[in-house]
Amino acid sequence: MTPRPDAPRPPVHAWAPPETPAEMTTRLRPVKARHPARTAGAIACVVLGVGLIGGAAAGTWLTGDAGAADSERARDAEVRTLWHSLPVDTLFPRTLRGDDAGPGGADRVWTRVGVAPDSDCASALDPLLARTMEQVGCVRVVRATYTDATASSVTTVGMVFTEAERDGMLALHNRFTTEGLGDRRDLMPRALPAKGTVAAGFGDGQRASWTVDVVTEAPVVVFAVSGFADGREIREPQPAGDATADGATTAAAQSGLGHDTTGIAERIEQGLRAAASRATEKSE
Repeated sequence: MTPRPDAPRPPVHAWAPPETPAEMTTRLRPVKARHPARTAGAIACVVLGVGLIGGAAAGTWLTGDAGAADSERARDAEVRTLWHSLPVDTLFPRTLRGDDAGPGGADRVWTRVGVAPDSDCASALDPLLARTMEQVGCVRVVRATYTDATASSVTTVGMVFTEAERDGMLALHNRFTTEGLGDRRDLMPRALPAKGTVAAGFGDGQRASWTVDVVTEAPVVVFAVSGFADGREIREPQPAGDATADGATTAAAQSGLGHDTTGIAERIEQGLRAAASRATEKSE
């Protein structure tokens, strides 16, 4: 995750600390009656023919299926390397635009204020969430923090790159859905403060809304968590799905923190999907 040397400097309020390289980062016609012997011979020929055709078809199906599986594994292997092969400005753009992404369809703009060195799950995630990620095998975690145009909200967004193949990611996704893991406060992602920025006081006590999305088409889990830039403590954090629901009246809902959480996570995931598609096309 190497920053580009010619990238423009962010606004003053969005100063980011030095960024560590990721290497650290688918009508029968009637037939006349036949002689019994001929009939028996014909039946034998038909059975043999069907067997040969069926065997050939099965072989083709199995070969095609194996080829598709190999292609999937190759693509997933390519995606697993993106955390260090892509520039940080590709993984986490300096500016994200969210047209109609705010409450009532308002436009949002978010500016990056800090990027953390890549790390393991134990260092970057709360213990219980880190243990949950063990189901898919944590390769690496990358994170960044953004602020909105008014510098009143801050959001940490991250990606967990995993060892799992499609079946494993689907199993984790189904677990999050059936067990409601994405709504559990003890599985909230950890905040990433950025010294010398509006996110300097963004800690675990300031987390107000969050989301965790298990991507089933790639070995990645995308998460985000938001809070107020003034450092106020939040006693009743709310999942982004609830905070963006019609009629929600919590602080996270009325301030748009749920929208910030969802909007930033969606754009980072979209960017990763686009980068993965480009990387796969080049390798083919």
